[in-house]
Amino acid sequence: MRDLSEFSVEARRRVTTVLLDIDDTLTSEGRLTAEAYGAMERLHDNGFRVVPVTGRPAGWCDHIARMWPVDAVVGENGAFYFRYDRAAKSLHKRFLQADNERAENRRRLVALRADILAAVPGSGIASDQPYREADLAIDYCEDVPRLEPAQVERIVDMFHAAGATAKVSSIHVNGWFGTFDKLHMTRIMMRECFDLDLDAVREEVVFVGDSPNDAPMFAYFPHAVGVANVRDFAGRLDAEPAFVSPARAGAGFAEVAIALIAARRSITMRSRDK
Repeated sequence: MRDLSEFSVEARRRVTTVLLDIDDTLTSEGRLTAEAYGAMERLHDNGFRVVPVTGRPAGWCDHIARMWPVDAVVGENGAFYFRYDRAAKSLHKRFLQADNERAENRRRLVALRADILAAVPGSGIASDQPYREADLAIDYCEDVPRLEPAQVERIVDMFHAAGATAKVSSIHVNGWFGTFDKLHMTRIMMRECFDLDLDAVREEVVFVGDSPNDAPMFAYFPHAVGVANVRDFAGRLDAEPAFVSPARAGAGFAEVAIALIAARRSITMRSRDK
């Protein structure tokens, strides 16, 4: 993982799309700071396509798509994307699984969550669980005292033993039945919302993240950036980002935004000089 300063100006000038995780990437210590939100807004105002790609629930993503300066949002680790059409005042919701499949999977997850809570003392159900459509979020440090790594691994193992997929974020272990992930739904979102083949434009995309559930994105995007706290997961990432910001969390995201905007403005200045 190289320092953000090694992300060349030439490569930054080609970037058109910024994908970003939310928890501990955009937020800091559980809060969305003015600095980080402002950085996201400046990216959008400077012509970048901005899409949060998060493990957070459908209820949050409805709000994000409507209220934030973003072009779409991918939620629940790839279970869906939402896009708000401001002209039509209409929210488009695209789920990967059909309604009946999600309902059956939720029934299975309800049974599994009782087993996990009984087997891993101190774990809890994430406070945002009532707003989820497709997954089960087990809290291991957001609103409960931080569990030991072995306890977190026990939660992951129980999801796997039940035939579910499990991913560790900076605050939750998310589990679901199905094969989707952040990258798979991002491909669908880019094609359906923007008529873009992600393979053809991935050199024009920056993904910013911080934790193990971002690994598919780190592996795929050559210009993926981890905020500095990604180093907290050293040895537990299936793939690492190409670059790391000097600062942690939202301050690190702001550093990425500054670097990208500066490169874009240099193109504008050169064009005006001609």
